[in-house]
Amino acid sequence: MVTPVNPPHQTRTSPPQPVISALPEGVRVRLLHSVYGDPGAAAELVTLLTDRQAAGLDPLPTEPADLAPALLRNLRAQIRALPDDTRLLLLLAAADQYPVATHAFLRAVTAARLDTRPLETAEAAGVAHSGAGGVVFRDAWTRIAAYEAGSPAERRDVHRLLARVLHGAGETARRSWHRGAGALGPSGRLAAELRGSADKARRTGQLALARTLLERSAALSPDPSDRSRLLTRAAVDAWNAGDGDRARRLAASGTADDALGGLIALRAGNATEAFDALLTAVTHRAGPAHPVRGNGSSGGREPAHSATHLLARATEAAIYTGDLRRCREAARAAGRLGIEPPGTLGGLAAAFEGRYEDARDLLRAAAGRCGPGGDPTLLVHAGIAALMLGDHSRAATATLRAATSARTRGATAVMAQAMEFRAYADFWTGRPQAGQAAATEALHQAYATGQDNGACHLQAALAMFAAITGDADVCRERAAAARSYALTRGLGLPAALAQWALAFLDLTDGRFAGAAARLRALAGFGPGHGHRAIRHLATPHYVEAAVRTDDTRIARGAHADYHRWATAVHSPDDLALSARCRALLAPGEEAVEHYRTALDLHARGTRDFERARTELLFGSALRRLRRRTEARDRLHSALAAFEHFGAPHCAARARAELRALGAPAAPTHAVNPTARLTAQQLLVARMVAEGATNREIAARLALSPRTIDHHLRGVFTRLGIRSRIDLVRLIAESEAS
Repeated sequence: MVTPVNPPHQTRTSPPQPVISALPEGVRVRLLHSVYGDPGAAAELVTLLTDRQAAGLDPLPTEPADLAPALLRNLRAQIRALPDDTRLLLLLAAADQYPVATHAFLRAVTAARLDTRPLETAEAAGVAHSGAGGVVFRDAWTRIAAYEAGSPAERRDVHRLLARVLHGAGETARRSWHRGAGALGPSGRLAAELRGSADKARRTGQLALARTLLERSAALSPDPSDRSRLLTRAAVDAWNAGDGDRARRLAASGTADDALGGLIALRAGNATEAFDALLTAVTHRAGPAHPVRGNGSSGGREPAHSATHLLARATEAAIYTGDLRRCREAARAAGRLGIEPPGTLGGLAAAFEGRYEDARDLLRAAAGRCGPGGDPTLLVHAGIAALMLGDHSRAATATLRAATSARTRGATAVMAQAMEFRAYADFWTGRPQAGQAAATEALHQAYATGQDNGACHLQAALAMFAAITGDADVCRERAAAARSYALTRGLGLPAALAQWALAFLDLTDGRFAGAAARLRALAGFGPGHGHRAIRHLATPHYVEAAVRTDDTRIARGAHADYHRWATAVHSPDDLALSARCRALLAPGEEAVEHYRTALDLHARGTRDFERARTELLFGSALRRLRRRTEARDRLHSALAAFEHFGAPHCAARARAELRALGAPAAPTHAVNPTARLTAQQLLVARMVAEGATNREIAARLALSPRTIDHHLRGVFTRLGIRSRIDLVRLIAESEAS
């Protein structure tokens, strides 16, 4: 009779520890990811964490024996209670699947002439069953337990058997793995073979496999210094593959490496420290032993350890901090070392010094490197450069290609980063619902891969979307989370973006003094002042808030600098917003021509949401000038656009202007009732319809359960329903229509 598995958390007597829901969001997501989403294993693991691990300061455990020891102990006992021939087949199947999937079980069974009928006993016990491709285990933990239940000698035997049958094209790396796993002790020859196989796996985008091979190579290497170097290389592969906790653990065991330390700090530590470490690594890599290649000569295939690539990472650190003086520092270092700097670095350094024409030319060169199949890091830089130039179509293309290229190369860590900057393009082009959905998914991915700095940026981006769609509670919650984290890690970009989101919420709600106070600092002008990306975002709205509060002295200076930049880059959208600022600052009839100029420029651009806001402001100005017919047309056009974008606060302002004009707003004829929901409400409604609980939705969206409750009440009110059953029916009908 099979011994039942006792829930491990019921048998422990350790002192009370924080429950999972009390952990920081990033730790909670990584913890659940590490235990394959198993609630029993998660409950056990949370009691084993140190205070620093629970706070996210130290990496979480990565080995199964450290993740859920009690659970595995019970499962191993269950496996060992099975007959020997059944247990041997399960061990062979587990070795074929864990920790490297090699798909050779059936070949091994045939080669060894094994009888597979004993698997029926495993099926009767509910442990595993036979499938078309081999053995299907009940869950990941059972598979691990089946492997660990074997003795060291049994494990070596099955690995050698699997290595013997792996001789097909493309199976070299996996054969090497099994040969290494079947070794009795250190072997320089096997260590070299595994290292070579890891290099091949990396070139084909199999970074997780490369990391596993390097770890085994390090275990077999008889040379301590070689072991240390191999562990450092394994850490780089683990990080790029999205296994942040393992990368940090391996990095601590390997050779001290400024490049790796800087990369981890860039995405999960202090951005200023990341810049210093990366610039130090650039200096080391630029020596005679590391020949330097420029961006253009590598065809987008710059190795991750090269000086040019590390300089690109240092540029990202400067962007995240918002300290563009660091860009100038890095550009000067590149000049001393004879390195061709990334276009974003030179462009931002020139912008810092007020050389806007030079900045434009350098950023255009960087934005032009957005062809398909390029290096994902350089594609992200192309997207950043395009955003700076106001070319949001190219920014969307570059960031999408960056994510695609990263996926092809197995570089999971870069995918979430690409979506951070894609969010800006979605915002500017009036796609808040699509942008919010993509950013929410990227937020979960950033947390799962240990990139808390990227998650902070995405929290701020989601606050930005919530400000547009009028979700005040979500905007404030996400902005508070982003600013709280950003201010402790030196992340000026997300801190400024979160502040902009709160300011825009104030602006659309009519709290003009509060909006002006927040925006004044963000829109500060002059060389080296403020975060340039958010400065561009903030200046047009600051001018609007300043006009509403009759305090335009500083706003006029901010607009003058904004106009100089817009003229240099010749972005139709930036020029349109500059013309709108002129209209807001102009008296009476003089404003009309500026508004017309702005709308003409908007017609050549891509910022449809800002075009609608320009129409709203123009319509309001026309109403005050008693030009009723044109005012009505402009306001109706703005109202239709805001309803399409899902921006209820802006739509409410358009309706108020139409009422003041004495022209009732045209009724909204929404065939689909879900069109009444905001983007966040629709996302929550769909997840409820799929059967998720409020707590599960909160975990998935990185929001509090109370905020989800609030959203669900809003969904019920807007749809006129009273139960989840009604909601499931409505969502099903809307999806079918």
